[in-house]
Amino acid sequence: MRIKPLAALVAGMLSAGPAMAASSYSFDKQWTYFHDMAQGRTGEIAAFDTLTNSIWVAGIVGVDVLDASNGSLLQHIDTSAFGGAINSVAIKNGLAAVAIESGTRTNQGVIQFFDTNTRALTNGFYANTVTVGALPDMLTFTPDGSKLLVANEATPTIYGAYDPAGSVSIIDVNTRSVIATAVFAGVTQTGSAIRSNTGMDFEPEYIAINAAGSKAFVSLQEANAIGVLDLSTNTFSKVIGLGTKDFSAAGNEIDPSHKDGKIELRSVAVKGLYQPDGMATYEKNGQTYVVMANEGDSREDDGDKARVKDTALKNSSPADVQQLNIATTDSTAGNLVTFGGRSFSIRDENGNIVFDSGNTLDSEAIARGIYADGRSDDKGVEPEGVTLLEINGRTLAFIGLERTTKSSVAVYDITDPAHATFLDMIVSDGDLAPEGLIAYTSGNRYFLAIANEGVLEDGITGSTTLYGITPVPEPETYAMMLAGLGLVGFMGRRRKTA
Repeated sequence: MRIKPLAALVAGMLSAGPAMAASSYSFDKQWTYFHDMAQGRTGEIAAFDTLTNSIWVAGIVGVDVLDASNGSLLQHIDTSAFGGAINSVAIKNGLAAVAIESGTRTNQGVIQFFDTNTRALTNGFYANTVTVGALPDMLTFTPDGSKLLVANEATPTIYGAYDPAGSVSIIDVNTRSVIATAVFAGVTQTGSAIRSNTGMDFEPEYIAINAAGSKAFVSLQEANAIGVLDLSTNTFSKVIGLGTKDFSAAGNEIDPSHKDGKIELRSVAVKGLYQPDGMATYEKNGQTYVVMANEGDSREDDGDKARVKDTALKNSSPADVQQLNIATTDSTAGNLVTFGGRSFSIRDENGNIVFDSGNTLDSEAIARGIYADGRSDDKGVEPEGVTLLEINGRTLAFIGLERTTKSSVAVYDITDPAHATFLDMIVSDGDLAPEGLIAYTSGNRYFLAIANEGVLEDGITGSTTLYGITPVPEPETYAMMLAGLGLVGFMGRRRKTA
């Protein structure tokens, strides 16, 4: 009888079935790159290019292309000649697309296409510049790379004046042309708590596409809704209202005040609008699920926002919530509504909640001493970005928290959508305000890149940090390894005495 080498035996144990799945993960900082904020550069949205092992970070005035192996700057691509701020970057098959708003942001923006190998505008028969809607805020490729979807947020400069229509531009990648512009006029509305009284139309914020590339889910953050985009017809099939969250319910408690001298989560008679920013999709048992970071957002000019104490609802509201910012267009006496769910949610493709993290994001930040009490009155830790990663058959969700005293990312195992489990929180010294997250696999290793906006007045510059992710076997695996070692010794003795 031939005995396997010990290394092979242990490796076999570690790669065994579900009984040996990792129950925890280690997160090791690989490097941090500090962007030159003096030149207007910062960390906003990150994308990974497999072909060149590089991370492209969009940050207001251009793109910083970083070597993923060590974090060194390979090149800064200045995009200022193409318009105003750069808002997003996405990469597929060696093609990088960047979204750039117009210098007059209510005018049409553009998408620029770059070759990730040369880091120059693409050459060839087709155009490397495509005109899209006003204020292109986010863009993403379909899984097969054939289409590029662009969320045109179309925020007005002056509310009550010109407000361009929010839309999604659908670009054929092969021809580099807009084949459709999906709009919301006449689209069926379902669900509840859709905000249509804010003095603006639907403003697409983020796009997540299903694995088949047949359907996209579009966050309409300020409206507390998502649009469902049918990619066979390139039109919206419906807009789903996301409802409200009850902050008086057990497990949903919040800290409603930044001026009471304490950090304490407590039950309050207030409801929260979910209002997701970043989203991602994954498949389980043939069903599509949408993971949403419930940041919350008011109008850009705060025209629909005020503290309870500064409204006519002051005398009819408890003293405990007087400092809380509420949605003035949605709140009435005895029914206060605030911005954001202070959580992340998992919903099915019809918008039904399958899981919500309750107040865990706030409570875990408090436990780690990184909760920013100054934000208690206004959306708490502000979950903003989300990215997913599959490791050994388990699906992990990483949720970036924009308003903590250090850059922090919550980690959940969402393999079972209805029973997602909190695993850990990655806290990064020297970084602040994670904006964009990208998790990826490279060379049989797992990584998480975090683009941090930073806040200059806090003395922290924008940065991008890369973490390595390593599965840690659960205790039962170690026991089996020890048993295996004992078996090896036993078999060795048998061979000597045979």
